[in-house]
Amino acid sequence: MTIIHRAIETEVLKGARLFSGLLLTGPRRAGKTTLLKKLFPNAEYYLLEDPDMVDRIGSDPRSFLDGLRTPVILDEIQNIPELFGYIRARMDAQPQKKGQWLLTGSQEAPLMRGITESMAGRIAIFNLFPFSTQESSKVSFFAGGFPEVLAHPSARELYFRSYIQTYLERDVRNITAVRDLSTFRRFLSLLASRSGTILNRAELAAPLGVSVPTISEWIGVLEITSQVIMVPPFYENFGKRLIKSPKIYFMDGGLLCHLLGMYSEKALFQSVFLGPVFEAFVASEIVKVQVNAGRRKEIYYFRDQQGLEIDFLVPKDSQRLMFIEAKATRTLSSKMGDPLERLSPTAAKYKVSKTIVHLNLKKGTQPFLSLKPGISAIAVNQLSQWLMEK
Repeated sequence: MTIIHRAIETEVLKGARLFSGLLLTGPRRAGKTTLLKKLFPNAEYYLLEDPDMVDRIGSDPRSFLDGLRTPVILDEIQNIPELFGYIRARMDAQPQKKGQWLLTGSQEAPLMRGITESMAGRIAIFNLFPFSTQESSKVSFFAGGFPEVLAHPSARELYFRSYIQTYLERDVRNITAVRDLSTFRRFLSLLASRSGTILNRAELAAPLGVSVPTISEWIGVLEITSQVIMVPPFYENFGKRLIKSPKIYFMDGGLLCHLLGMYSEKALFQSVFLGPVFEAFVASEIVKVQVNAGRRKEIYYFRDQQGLEIDFLVPKDSQRLMFIEAKATRTLSSKMGDPLERLSPTAAKYKVSKTIVHLNLKKGTQPFLSLKPGISAIAVNQLSQWLMEK
C-alpha cells in the first residue's frame, strides 16, 4: 500500500526536535504506527498488546527499558501505564536528547492521565485522525478516511464489522465496565441515526432501557476514543436566547454509513440520512484541518430559540470568525445564504467569512463560487484548502 503524506507530519517532526518524546493518539487504525515508522525509520519498534508481553513488562519495566535502544516506538502504550514513570526518569537523565521516546495510544483520556501525571512538559502530544480530503482524493462522506477502507473499498463492510467488534471488545471494555455489549452496539446505531442533532440523552436512554447517566458515560467513551465530535453552541449570545446543549457528530463518514445500514453510495443518496452524513463529514474536515495544523479543536454551532441556525462557527483568531453551512446538494440558490446574512450584523466585532459547503461538482467546474455578495460557495473537497487560506 502506498504511504500517503499526512498533513500533521510537519508538526510531529517539530515536536520530536523540541521534546524528549512525543505521543500520538487517535482512533484505532487511523495510521499512527505507519506515520511514526515513516518519519522515524531508524527507531526500534515494539507493539505492547500481546498479553504475555504486557504481563512481563508490567512486572519488570526497568529490565525491559534497559534493553531498548533509542529512539524507540512503543505502540499502544496505554496497556502498560507502569512504564510512564520509568520513561520519565530516563528523559530527565538525558534532557538534551530529543525525540527518543515515540509513543502511540488509542484511548486518549486514560492515556492523558498517565502523561499529565508522569511526563508533563517532557512530551509533545498529537492526535491523528483518519485521512482528510487534504490528504487523499479518495476520502468522501460515504467512504470515510480509514486507510484500509480506502485501499480496499470492496471490503469496507467486512472492515467496519471487524472494526466495531474490536472496538467493543478492547477500547470500550478497557475504559468502562460495559456489561451488555449488545446493548452498547444498539446504542451506536441509535446514536448514528441522531448524528448532527442536538444531544438529548433521555431520548437515547428510553428505547435502550438504560439510565441517562449510562448514556452520558457511553458518549464519554466515544469521545475519549475519537469516534465522535461534540460541537458546543457558540459561547457568545449575540444578544439572543440560545440553545445550550451540544450537537454530536460521528468522526468518520464510512463508519457512520455502516452503522446506518447505508451499504452503497446510491442508497445513501436516496436516504433521509444524506444531509446529516454530509454535515458530519464537514465537521470532521474542519477538526482535521485544525488538529493537523497544530491548533486546538475549536468548532461551534449557533441556534437561537427563534429558529435561526448556522451549522458551524469556526474562530480563526480573536478578530476573525467563519460561518459555515453544509448543504448536501449540487443545486445552489442565493436563499441558502439567508441565515448567514441574518446573523452577520450581530457579530459586528468580528471580521466574518461566510460560505456554503456543498457536494462536489463535475470535473472542470469552478469549485469556488460567489453565491451572493459576501457569501461564497465551496465544493466539499476544497473545504480544507479554503480553511487553510482564510
